[in-house]
Amino acid sequence: MAGRQELRQRRHQRVRKKISGTGQRPRLAVFRSEHHIYAQVIDDAQGHTLAAASTLDGSIKSDVKYGGNVDAAKRVGQLVAERAKEQGVQKVVFDRGGFAYHGRVAALADAAREAGLEF
Repeated sequence: MAGRQELRQRRHQRVRKKISGTGQRPRLAVFRSEHHIYAQVIDDAQGHTLAAASTLDGSIKSDVKYGGNVDAAKRVGQLVAERAKEQGVQKVVFDRGGFAYHGRVAALADAAREAGLEF
């Protein structure tokens, strides 16, 4: 019997078969743990991370009391979008990492959209 993490990884592999980040349209990958949330803008063709943000970043950690809630996810979404735009990225493909598009994952995506990233 497969555990929750293994099932999530299987879902993520199904998604990754179809989604790949390019130089013109990199992949916005999200990972959600119990206490934190992480986001990276990745150019899979080059194998480089163009921008990243998480609740462990100093600028967010000081603002947010707890990294495992929707407010923290919104801050990470805004920050990763700002950093991606500094790198010249306007459009991304969204990789939810096998997580349901709900709660913290959806909040991060919505905040990134509001900050100017196009999905």
